[in-house]
Amino acid sequence: MTAVPGEVRVVLLPGDGIGPEVIREAVKVLQAVAVRFHLSLGFTELPIGGAATDATGTPLPDVTLQSCLRADAVLLGAVGGPRWDRLPGPARPEAGLLQLRRALGVFANLRPVRLSASLGAVSPLRPEVAAGTDLLIVRELLGGLYFGQPRGRTQDSAVDTMRYSTEEIGRVARVAFTMARGRRRKVTSVDKANVLETSRLWRQTVESVRREFPDVTLEHLLVDTCALQLIRAPGMFDVIVTENTFGDILSDEAGAVVGSLGLLPSASLGDHPPFFYEPVHGSAPDIAGKGIANPIGAILSVAMMLRHSLSREDASAAVETAVERVLEAGIRTPDLGGGATTAQVGDHIVEEVGGAPAATGRPAARAALQKGQTPKKRAAFQRGQTPKKGV
Repeated sequence: MTAVPGEVRVVLLPGDGIGPEVIREAVKVLQAVAVRFHLSLGFTELPIGGAATDATGTPLPDVTLQSCLRADAVLLGAVGGPRWDRLPGPARPEAGLLQLRRALGVFANLRPVRLSASLGAVSPLRPEVAAGTDLLIVRELLGGLYFGQPRGRTQDSAVDTMRYSTEEIGRVARVAFTMARGRRRKVTSVDKANVLETSRLWRQTVESVRREFPDVTLEHLLVDTCALQLIRAPGMFDVIVTENTFGDILSDEAGAVVGSLGLLPSASLGDHPPFFYEPVHGSAPDIAGKGIANPIGAILSVAMMLRHSLSREDASAAVETAVERVLEAGIRTPDLGGGATTAQVGDHIVEEVGGAPAATGRPAARAALQKGQTPKKRAAFQRGQTPKKGV
């Protein structure tokens, strides 16, 4: 990735399944934002996950890793699929994603969940229960079962280790409390303290951190109770903070509350950039190539990028408003009960943003795609079909 003075360097990792299709629409929106707000963006597209394994034999090639480390922001589509499920653990697509998260040091994964007023009928919950859902899940991203050692298996047994330190818990708790100060000033810490030693340490550490934020209310919930309350009364939550595995599961459940995982974005933050952005949904290989993937999770991830990596609240709000207007107009992919294609949704959001995608070579959004590194194009995500799970 060649640095250009004044240019924001964005690494694109389309990945597998629906990843390439939703990233294509997200880039269109970024280019429109660049035109409207006079931003200079440079894009480098590189492989990760199964596409990288097929091309290079590893799910995270060194050229991808090094480019991400030098970038200002990283945008991922999705990784994984059944064709790679028989590979040994270190060679699986998900291993590349976990390795990249660790290398970037992004320990706090922000997953906002808000039910648009225009989508009330899409939620499986009664309208009076789902109405007003607006919460933020802060998921610890670099600890717990996904990274703990020892781990491994023999022919007839396996072991994974859940391990946390007070430092790991404290830093993600501070992110949650800080985010709550900009919202409704309530944090719900989720654990399994009635059974797990790591959860007892989690609860104790979060209680200690709360003293730094006397203006924020703290409550504790066991994870099974939280899962129940997300369905019974999602409006009771403001900011949820929890460990890696619990956050992965609860955020998928929250996606069902608002009608589709395809709507949910995420931002993964650390102590310093580059930060990492990706939609919450998985790769949905069962409908790859059908052109009906919901790109809104990826596009709203772009809005989070504009807010957290570029400090452009105005541009971020423009994208969020454009998404809301398109949904209100009834332009929706099949997972939301509509008939629009992925590209049609993206085009309408671009139009609402107020600009057309920048032409190739324009300084507002320079495309720098490395030769030979473009992953295969796949697609799609549809209501009633099971997506490949995200990580």
